[in-house]
Amino acid sequence: MTESTRWTASETATRLGVKPETLYAYVSRGLLGRERTAEGSWFDPVEVERFAAGRRRSSDRPAIVLRDGRPSGGPLMTIDTDVAVIEDDELYYRGRPATELARTTDFETVCRWLWTGEFDQEVRFRPLPGAVDVVRRVLAAMPAEASLTDRIRVMVPVVAALDPLREVLDGDSVASRTGALLAALAAGVCADPTVPAGERIADRLCAALGGVDRRADRLRAPLPDCVNAALVLLVDHDLAVSTLAARAAASARANPYAVVLSGLGALDSALHGNASRAAYRMVAAVESGEDPRAVIGRTLAAGRIGVPGFGHRIYRAADPRAELIFGLLVDLDGAGPAVAAAAAITDLVSDHGAMFRNVDLALGTLARAAGMSEEAGEVIFSIARIGGWISHALDEYQRPALRLRPVGRYVGP
Repeated sequence: MTESTRWTASETATRLGVKPETLYAYVSRGLLGRERTAEGSWFDPVEVERFAAGRRRSSDRPAIVLRDGRPSGGPLMTIDTDVAVIEDDELYYRGRPATELARTTDFETVCRWLWTGEFDQEVRFRPLPGAVDVVRRVLAAMPAEASLTDRIRVMVPVVAALDPLREVLDGDSVASRTGALLAALAAGVCADPTVPAGERIADRLCAALGGVDRRADRLRAPLPDCVNAALVLLVDHDLAVSTLAARAAASARANPYAVVLSGLGALDSALHGNASRAAYRMVAAVESGEDPRAVIGRTLAAGRIGVPGFGHRIYRAADPRAELIFGLLVDLDGAGPAVAAAAAITDLVSDHGAMFRNVDLALGTLARAAGMSEEAGEVIFSIARIGGWISHALDEYQRPALRLRPVGRYVGP
């Protein structure tokens, strides 16, 4: 290590939020390495960050190390957040298990609570006056090949243009307008305005994505509850890349619509928001009668790293979000074939290692079981994560502006 790429004992202790004697106790126990010179003890910032990431209590996450008032955290910089934490393979929102909220609480209530601290079980989001009609006119001009997520990315600036208060960053104003945006997106993503829908975002998404029983002209029960649970479970997940993008935009005081667009841009990737598509295709192929081994082999041969829908960089033994969604699918009429196909894939993958099914497989299976397109999981993910991005943006608006501008270190010729 050179001096420019290492931390002093004081900086390391500050990063870990511990006293110097505690830091040296970590060293003596072999938990952290150090380099001793005539100037003192030096620590590798990457090793320190990995050690910090492995600590379980959120209170152990202190502020970023600063040099001359600027961050010097290195490639694994840590940012304080009070929205979500993952401990012992369980996801919590502000101290409450996300799985518990998903079973008992509407998506709108969870969003409002994260944005304002108010836990209102009766809250419903309404679009800005005329917004749905305007976005539908704009969407009508899009090519037939446009995806559902393309439609979402187009709708956001259209709704923003209709909002004269979009630059107001007051918390209550941001919460109100984000709720209106979510309502407009859920309604606008449905190309057929005659499809019956309920009051909740989950009901509207089911109608938009194909969860309507046309014979009875109503939503398929209990599909809306499954979709609502998925929305709640996907609101936030620590500092995913899309959340970091959203926070960086908020750090520059971008308005909430621009924050959402920043997050959507990062979300549109095979390693993040649209990972459920590949899982959907695998489930569909096995459900249609193909050999799971051949399906997995073809998927990997296409250049994917790992089997879609399995494993996770944070969870160690199970993804609680996936387990809850699969549990709910048991009660969904007609879900049996898709669930059985997912189980066949899971059994084969498990036989070849310790990988477990994750939320991408659950979303893909949910979409397939509900008769939705392969894009449906990505749409649910996108709508859900908007709630989390705005939670982070509201926090970032209270922090020093532009604090998330990293410092580049020139390494060229």
